[in-house]
Amino acid sequence: MTDPLFPLSEFYARTSLALPEFESISGEAMPEPYRSLLVHTNDMTPTLERYHAGEIFIQALSSEQRDGAYFREVLLRRTSDDGIVEFGANCVNLSLFSPEARWMILQEKVPLGRILKDHRIKHSTRVLGFFRVEPDELIANALELPAPVSLYGRQAVLCDPENRPLSQVVEILPLIPLP
Repeated sequence: MTDPLFPLSEFYARTSLALPEFESISGEAMPEPYRSLLVHTNDMTPTLERYHAGEIFIQALSSEQRDGAYFREVLLRRTSDDGIVEFGANCVNLSLFSPEARWMILQEKVPLGRILKDHRIKHSTRVLGFFRVEPDELIANALELPAPVSLYGRQAVLCDPENRPLSQVVEILPLIPLP
């Protein structure tokens, strides 16, 4: 995979916006608390729910189905106070999910990580890379950033036991103050 921001780049390709400035970095170069939240091979949903001490839900910003793939650009939010915990983009291979799981995905309410867990879908996460990004107006507005700040993220692929990609994802975390 040569596009380090896929599938986020797919949403930008459909607009007149240029991709935000980003720099690939190593996991070791990522500062805390981003390192502990991004540098692992676990699903992000339970990782973020543990960190934020509560459940999260998705707010779909845009979505589209094409060629058997379901693309969505989302915010993950805390159920407790609606706080934003992630900006992301997903490309889901719907054909690899049961009808029930597919229906849940298309409802655009429950994070994919929880659907995978609740439906006992065996999978593994392979991180493809980490990056620092300078949010453009789209990302800054989505994350409700008060001022320009560098953010951190990762690109990953979730695969079934046959190594078929269930989902490709870019995950960008908002500004997180140290506890």
